[in-house]
Amino acid sequence: MQEKKRIPLKRLHRLRNARKQAAETDDLTPMMKAIKAVHSVTSTGSTQPEDLERQRAAQELFGRLVTPNLLINTTPITVNNVSAEWVRMNQGHDRRHVVLYCHGGGYTCGQLGYARVLASKLALSTGCDVLSFEYRLAPEAPYPSAIDDALRVWDYLMYMGIGARDVIVAGDSAGGGLALALCLYAKDHGLPLPAGIITMSPWTDVSLSGASYEENYTIDPLFGNSKENMLYQCSYIGNANPKNPYLSPLFGDFEGFPPMLMQVGAYEVLLDDTRAAAKKARAEGVKVRCSVYDGMFHVFQMGLDLIPESREAWEEVAEYLRIIYRIHREPEGTVVKKVKTRRKETEDRARLNLLAFLKRELKK
Repeated sequence: MQEKKRIPLKRLHRLRNARKQAAETDDLTPMMKAIKAVHSVTSTGSTQPEDLERQRAAQELFGRLVTPNLLINTTPITVNNVSAEWVRMNQGHDRRHVVLYCHGGGYTCGQLGYARVLASKLALSTGCDVLSFEYRLAPEAPYPSAIDDALRVWDYLMYMGIGARDVIVAGDSAGGGLALALCLYAKDHGLPLPAGIITMSPWTDVSLSGASYEENYTIDPLFGNSKENMLYQCSYIGNANPKNPYLSPLFGDFEGFPPMLMQVGAYEVLLDDTRAAAKKARAEGVKVRCSVYDGMFHVFQMGLDLIPESREAWEEVAEYLRIIYRIHREPEGTVVKKVKTRRKETEDRARLNLLAFLKRELKK
């Protein structure tokens, strides 16, 4: 009798997850399907070295494909052993102000090429010089590596004579949490604070205590319906207390913070990471604009100009810089941005073409 060929357990687990994700995808809109597919190419819940290497390489490729290179120029630098990069508009721009950008990636992924996608859009939307940096990544470098590297870059800006009040600190996802943690550390240690803070889908609570982790579990197209992802498998925490404010800024003291713009998608499991942080900051006297974009997913701003919600979010970022000390307060936690106009056929075609090209490149 011929022996049945055994499928390795690791591969079997992946096959089951793939079937499950395929079934879930049937319930998504065409836009969500495209976004989820792109995310699946560049993401993995595994922290195995070979999987992380593939994910990091895929993100770098994604960054090269979608960055508007003709409109910006980049200057690589090294700051106290931290690789960094200035991103500037090619045309005339505001040289008086700087955006310090902290990239996302669950503290396990993200390099300068991937960071360049949002760094370039920040430069184009605000007209400011943007400084992004490559903080050390987990699991090779757990907490407090990322915040230590962020402090090195912050100190560099101060050493270069750039006043704290001329700097905006921005970040997406884990980078949004890092941006807030950096400002908490500065405040707690008597360092000057920036003029403002911008967060996009920030991860403010690595203990995952928000109700939206359950309420949005079945509708989040990126992190829903599975706990095999970087949120639940966070190797950056290491042996630290997950509620340490420099890991989970939600549990910090925001009193004295500069005005903040916080954007998040209504479909995210991380929705309450933004809403709870915004509510707490307001209660502690901070001016906060909390924008919940209806029907949107994690860091939807990565859609750049392909989707109207992303365009609206970037316009809001530009407006925030213009009126940073006169922020209009919206009711807490309500949907404040719902964009209805959509060039559906054109946008779907652009997304699918990008996805097909990205998958072809990764197979080479």
